Amino acid sequence: MSLSETVSKIESLSDEQRDCIENCNEAAQVCEWCADECLGMEEMEECARLCRDVADLTTMHARFMARGSNYSGQLAQACAQACEDCADECENHDANHCQVCAEVLRECAESCRQMANA
Repeated sequence: MSLSETVSKIESLSDEQRDCIENCNEAAQVCEWCADECLGMEEMEECARLCRDVADLTTMHARFMARGSNYSGQLAQACAQACEDCADECENHDANHCQVCAEVLRECAESCRQMANA
């Protein structure tokens, strides 16, 4: 069963929450990839550091949404900001992994921002 199939079975979630969970999980995966590709390059340390932060935050936010946590809205705001900051950093680099990461993070930031304002 795919993640989207599993998330669709959580009846208490809205469509927007389901989308956000999927976006957060995709962001976590792409950030882990990007951070791994940046390892060992001094000029990419900040990119790797931000990607690791985003991977942790987005994973936590997805879990909080899935369980209906009262703290999800606050975490959504932090998640959106971290995604934006990381996307800004990734866009400074020509590497394909950074460009892909920035694109995914922009979507995730928007989705998280919607959850923060819900």
